[in-house]
Amino acid sequence: MDSLRLESIPRRSSLMDFMNKAKASYLDPSFVPKTLKGRGPLIHIESSEEEEALRSTVLVLYSGGTIGMKSHDGVYSPEPDFLEQAVKEMPNLHDKEYARRIQAMYTDSRPLVMPLSKEGKRVIYYIYEYEPLLDSSNMTMTDYAKLASDIESVYDDFDAFVILHGTDTMAYTASALSFMLENLGKTVILTGSQIPIFEVRSDGLENFCDALVIAGHFVIPEVTICFNRKLLRGNRSTKIDSGSFEAFQSPNLPPLVNLEIDIHVDWAAIYRSKEVAKFKACLEMSPHVALLRLFPSITAEAVKSFLQPPMLGLVIESYGAGNGPDVRTDLLKLFKEATDRGVLLVNITQCYRGAVSASYAAGRSLLDAGILFGSDLTPEAALTKLAYVLAKKDWSFQKKREVMGKNIRGEMRVSEGKTLPASKSLVNYSLLSKLSKQLIVSSDEDVQLLKDTVLPSLMCAASRSNDIDTLEGIRKTEGNIFSMGDYDLRTPLHVAASEGLTDVVDYLLRYGASVHVKDRYGHTALDDAVRFNKHAIISSLRKAGAVLRVLPMRTAMLMCHAVATNHIDNLKSWILAGVDPNVTNFDKRTALHIAASIGNVELVEYLLSVGCNPNLEDVHGLTSIDEAKRNEHLKCLNVLLGKGKGEVEESPKSANFEI
Repeated sequence: MDSLRLESIPRRSSLMDFMNKAKASYLDPSFVPKTLKGRGPLIHIESSEEEEALRSTVLVLYSGGTIGMKSHDGVYSPEPDFLEQAVKEMPNLHDKEYARRIQAMYTDSRPLVMPLSKEGKRVIYYIYEYEPLLDSSNMTMTDYAKLASDIESVYDDFDAFVILHGTDTMAYTASALSFMLENLGKTVILTGSQIPIFEVRSDGLENFCDALVIAGHFVIPEVTICFNRKLLRGNRSTKIDSGSFEAFQSPNLPPLVNLEIDIHVDWAAIYRSKEVAKFKACLEMSPHVALLRLFPSITAEAVKSFLQPPMLGLVIESYGAGNGPDVRTDLLKLFKEATDRGVLLVNITQCYRGAVSASYAAGRSLLDAGILFGSDLTPEAALTKLAYVLAKKDWSFQKKREVMGKNIRGEMRVSEGKTLPASKSLVNYSLLSKLSKQLIVSSDEDVQLLKDTVLPSLMCAASRSNDIDTLEGIRKTEGNIFSMGDYDLRTPLHVAASEGLTDVVDYLLRYGASVHVKDRYGHTALDDAVRFNKHAIISSLRKAGAVLRVLPMRTAMLMCHAVATNHIDNLKSWILAGVDPNVTNFDKRTALHIAASIGNVELVEYLLSVGCNPNLEDVHGLTSIDEAKRNEHLKCLNVLLGKGKGEVEESPKSANFEI
């Protein structure tokens, strides 16, 4: 087992950097500049592979809200520098005994550790608090950008992210982040509470605990809201009750996760982007948007005021299934004039549940005026999507209209291919059909349990056999469930990556297979591709945002061993996977030190070509050049000194090489 060691994660984003970015786009005049503070640097713990497999790391960003408030003279207000200390006293959220056992490994930063779950996993998390804390009523679009920027700055260093947030505007923030976090591959959960977590009766403990458990155990690549034992898609959620623990609902989409005695994840419902690209945060949102709720006898002057410059987009909340007063030619004229001059208008329903359509003449009149129909978008999702789309300066007005009508983050229902009901889809798989008859499976619940047990293994078998047709059949009937794991938590992507099946890997990535899912040994598909030297697969996974999470010391030792044993394919795998070629082992020696000391010209040339620095010194003050000199490897020395590819100046064997 490796010794435990701290490894600092450099922060790649400062407040000044963010402010400069914000000024380049839009800075809300009511935005309060914030700093993100925590207990020392963010860290990794170097340990054995077995230990790595049994834990996940989560970053908690505490922005404010009721969950961390205290009562002062009968009035609740955010309490700075208090939440983390209070959480440490809660056994459901912090295992003091385990933390005490590992406290010697920490200096400035001591993360919190959840008790061991029944899955045998520990969730290690850090609470970083914004200063000042805000009531969510004071959140702005610039605050959304700050959250997105901070997640982006340490995205590769954590398995998931939890945002503690006030409930009043949580649905707006969740919706905005769902659009701003482009090509998201990790779990982002917003949660909070109706009663502060410090009170005797509070939903805060339950919500926070549930959010951490989901974040630490499942890869759900969406921005979600965790509340009252449910995980809801963020851009489908809305606050429905100011005085109930069931404060949020998703009116047009069932919960993605139900937390009962067991945790039930609806894998088929999870939205997965078909774009194979790395994660990035879009920090720009247009502030020139608004919501207009129609009402009887609304005046043309009121509507006109909403359409005046600099307004660029307007969400119109109409009656019922998208209807408006079709006899009000004055309003229709205003809408038509606005769309003609480039104002983007979107029609959604005022109803809690349902969608808009042009089934009635009253709705058709709005469509004829150039107003887009927003299907079943919530007001929060419609407004933030409009702000996101309008901020895309390189998009034409026509493209912005097209994107507003598309489902880009699971925010709206559009006419797409539907999956078959669970009980009917079984007939497509002879094995499942026979099993269901043999086991006398009839209820939908039993059918689902059988599928959850058998389908992952069937998908892995199809993946290993290069059987894309079977995978496509499963996708068409069950949805994009390719991130479900078998008994070892291995997914079809793990199998295809191990076998080097490029076509299968590309297919799975195209349909949303997650590159971040770990098997029971803590390995991702990228880990497997590196282990078996599948170079083409490594490149594909990297393009999809896969990151190697092996710690630098261990990586350096493996790279040095690859050089010492002349395994250039192994070395290339590490480099293709994004490892810094200058990473050093416990003697501060790089792979180039080893290659130079043994005189392997091919490896020296390769390592120099990928950026190895020949002037780095080990603990003895020796560089790679020194190693080539003292071991009299002239070809290597000439290459290192830049004298050409293998050009040699003949010297007698007895030449005196001074270091």
